Amino acid sequence: MLVVKRDFEAFLDKMDEITILLPNNTFNGDSTHFTITYNDKSEPLTITDVQQLENAKKYVCSSAFPLKVENSYTIIDEHNRKTDLQIGAVIRTELFDELFFYDKNDLGVTYSQEECSFCLWAPSASAVKIKITTPEGKVSKYSLIRSEKGTWRITLKGDLEKYEYTFLVCVNLIWREAIDPYATAVTVNSSAGVIINPKKIKEVKKFSLPTLQNPTDAIIYELHIRDFSVHPSSGMKHKGKYLAFTEKNTTTLNGKPSGLHYLKDLGVTHVELLPVNDFGGVDEENPSAQYNWGYNPICFNSPEGSYSENPSDPYSRIVELQKAIQSLHEEGLKVIIDVVYNHVYVREDSSFEKIVPGYYFRHDEHGMPSNGTGVGNDIASERKMVRKFIIDSIAFWLTEYDVDGFRFDLMGILDITTMNSIREKVDSIKPGCLLLGEGWELNTPLPSNEKAMISNSKLTNGISYFNDYFRDQIKGSTFNLFDRGYVLGNKHKIISLKQSVAGSVISGNEGKGLFHSPSCSVNYVESHDNHTMWDKMNVCLAHENEVVRKKRQQLAISIVLLSQGIPFLHAGQEFFRTKNGDENSYRSPDNINWLDWARKDENESTVKFVKGLISIRKSHGAFRFSSREQIKEHLVFFKESENTLAYHLTNVKKYGEWKDIVIIHHSGLENIKIELPNDQEWKMLVYDQKSSITPLFSVKKIIDMPIISTAVLMQQ
Repeated sequence: MLVVKRDFEAFLDKMDEITILLPNNTFNGDSTHFTITYNDKSEPLTITDVQQLENAKKYVCSSAFPLKVENSYTIIDEHNRKTDLQIGAVIRTELFDELFFYDKNDLGVTYSQEECSFCLWAPSASAVKIKITTPEGKVSKYSLIRSEKGTWRITLKGDLEKYEYTFLVCVNLIWREAIDPYATAVTVNSSAGVIINPKKIKEVKKFSLPTLQNPTDAIIYELHIRDFSVHPSSGMKHKGKYLAFTEKNTTTLNGKPSGLHYLKDLGVTHVELLPVNDFGGVDEENPSAQYNWGYNPICFNSPEGSYSENPSDPYSRIVELQKAIQSLHEEGLKVIIDVVYNHVYVREDSSFEKIVPGYYFRHDEHGMPSNGTGVGNDIASERKMVRKFIIDSIAFWLTEYDVDGFRFDLMGILDITTMNSIREKVDSIKPGCLLLGEGWELNTPLPSNEKAMISNSKLTNGISYFNDYFRDQIKGSTFNLFDRGYVLGNKHKIISLKQSVAGSVISGNEGKGLFHSPSCSVNYVESHDNHTMWDKMNVCLAHENEVVRKKRQQLAISIVLLSQGIPFLHAGQEFFRTKNGDENSYRSPDNINWLDWARKDENESTVKFVKGLISIRKSHGAFRFSSREQIKEHLVFFKESENTLAYHLTNVKKYGEWKDIVIIHHSGLENIKIELPNDQEWKMLVYDQKSSITPLFSVKKIIDMPIISTAVLMQQ
């Protein structure tokens, strides 16, 4: 990148406003007047404000004639010093968005065997070139022609399949090389885009699954591609790769089900994959040397190469991921992908910043990049071409990879209009797709009433939110290892437990809860982030033996799977997953992050218990009401104490085989007796670490509740 030396600087900050900075070390930063020239025509500027800064004097000037971003202007001061007019904060104005919004769908590459067309949106550029590299390494450069709405175009004749390409973009006299933001195939480690024949990635046969009727019918299981298969006991050949998901009937070293077979047998409905788009932090040519969760996005529309058997082949990663998704579909499992549209890996190195500097990211009142994400940059989703990119990307993953949902990382950075537009787009392509995300309020320059966060959930139709209130009331604070929730023995959480099991749509006194619909609430107690529940208990309940701690985790999973809302399980949670106390394992080695299949075999009884709970949830609609009104009509609490909550799902025959259901959660260290709602016979489906849709036994009037346990009873 060339560094341009200027005597002073001038920036177009609004379409009719120029900011000029004169350094104090010459003429004391003084100038009585300025002129602007274009095509040999000069006009005076009107100085509207002057401010003394630490190293320069700032002049705010207005122009007598309308300025255009695409023109090249020269600014001249009183002392006849000249400088170019740089594109400044104007690109973050609403007028700029209106003038340069491009709504067509031809950005990126349009391929045929006869020719390739390229289209790049770069309204602030004064020139754009494309660099083409043949498979043999010959490099050629061609100039693009400026077109409508800030786009640049070129069509090159011939079959360019497997040619590499990058764009060279000149903004403010500086040339930068960037990969195409819309690139769908890339070289190893993302140095360039690759032109591919779309027909060759449509050969993977799609396996259609029934449309999800209600979000609460989903049971989500969160997985990392590499974690899934890399353990020595996984029984899978393609360790750490996409293709591990295509291996059928694999077993652990002990001959127990593993891999795809295990996922299907467990009974979950959706597998949520941590980011599969191209990311930084792992060398694709030597992937075993590094580890990363994948929250370092580089190319949003190309799969990550480190999970591919052949990352140097631009087709391999695409086809392998397609095969993995379709293999899951063949087993009846839907696929959610984790998407990271809130930030990029390194702002300065991103295609967004190189092509349209300053546009794609939020800036604070001082013009500095904001950092609500905590990684140095916040994507400005509210800007029209940023929103278009996100929606286009979502549509691409839906149509090309046939995914069934999206989990939005740090969704609170994104704006409500964008999320609602995504919902609308998704519904037009594949109704029933799940959209869920982290609705935390983050410190980014977006008004609170525009953020896609939990407190604004009523403004986002069809979007679900990770319920951190549920998590922290059941387990205890994620950020305080010694804080204990209900299942860890805290006797002051019954009111919050009542709200949690009721889908967070009613509070303890039956007032309005956190959400307007149970479909909004993603219920969980652990995820890839922070300590696993097992590791937290190892610290705050170190005085208890392992048997008691396992019962506590079983109770937590029971609450997750039996509560109203959408249940979410972290992979391995059902067999007490541990990361050896590592609280933030995003780049820790495999032996910290892997799914320990040997540990699964050691805890088969709990796995069977969780499998039974899943079957029970799926067997009756009363566990997964879709509205607040249904919950208010049918859910009645009839017993509560410091350690115990019992509730009755009444008159629910129209939702399944059983007319009445009783659920009891008990976190105490002593057995207790609970009087049942009526004297008729009740069939026991869950009791003392056992669960089955086939009744275990029958009881009348009173149930003896073991320590730290859940009971589920049914009645015809």
